[in-house]
Amino acid sequence: MNAGCAECGEEGGVSLKACKSCMQVKYCNAECQRNHWPKHKKQCKQRAAELRDEALFKDPPPKEDCPICFLPMPVKLICCVSLPPATISSVPINDFANANEALKCKDMELYYSCCGKSICQGCLYSHHVSGDNNKCPFCNSNAGKTDEESVEEMMRRVEANDAGAMFAMGDNYYHGHLGLQQDHTKAMELYTRSSDLGFSVAHNELGGIYYQMGDMKKAKFHFEAAAMAGHEGARFNVGNFEGKLGNMERAVKHMSIAASAGSYHAMHTLQALFEDGVVSRESIDSTLKAYNNSCVEMRSVARDACIRTYQ
Repeated sequence: MNAGCAECGEEGGVSLKACKSCMQVKYCNAECQRNHWPKHKKQCKQRAAELRDEALFKDPPPKEDCPICFLPMPVKLICCVSLPPATISSVPINDFANANEALKCKDMELYYSCCGKSICQGCLYSHHVSGDNNKCPFCNSNAGKTDEESVEEMMRRVEANDAGAMFAMGDNYYHGHLGLQQDHTKAMELYTRSSDLGFSVAHNELGGIYYQMGDMKKAKFHFEAAAMAGHEGARFNVGNFEGKLGNMERAVKHMSIAASAGSYHAMHTLQALFEDGVVSRESIDSTLKAYNNSCVEMRSVARDACIRTYQ
């Protein structure tokens, strides 16, 4: 980065402001920045894209743990299923998760507005088996609330800037749950507030909604934001975007990251690409190992027992 203003050469030291997109040049004021833009535009966009890719392909943060069993929380229950090996004998699959219609859209976690905790389905299953269904499995508060009481409790957490509560309330408005009138406008506002606080599930939900609306630019933005926050389902969606655009190298890279985090759909896609000769032997072996390790880390007796109730 040059020491002085990229337009007039003024050396203003700390008073110079860097270009926020590329961080490669500095300006003494907004006028100099506007005047320099025609000369800087190409370099700026190229560097901004490089910085975006660096952030996008960086190792995602670890999954959040269930606050009860302290095991990593996968996005969907499907991630924890283990079924027979794949048909390609040369691929060393041990606990390769197989698609199950009853599980592929079933969320692993449930949000409790009383304590603001998201509990895994395995711990919820154990809690129900114990016969104590009327209490929150984490804080032990009364769970038998009316719809009106639940909404009031959740709104208190929304007002306290709880991103999980914002998403949950958005979901209630979007689908008309808890006695609320279906209101997509309110739902989108709450989803957006939640995503602004970095809640990956909200980003992924917005990505799906914008995708259905045909706004691919916004859909990709939110899917990428969720992926960078560690949402393996969103990472798979980004890989799909790149694949449809013909950017197979980028698509495989995204799918590999998603599969390594335990995404069955990404692993299944990579397996198909391996059969088609798109993915190398070395790459599929490495990703399969990471995928299997991730599945093992997320499994427990309670989670497996819960999953069997859906089969």
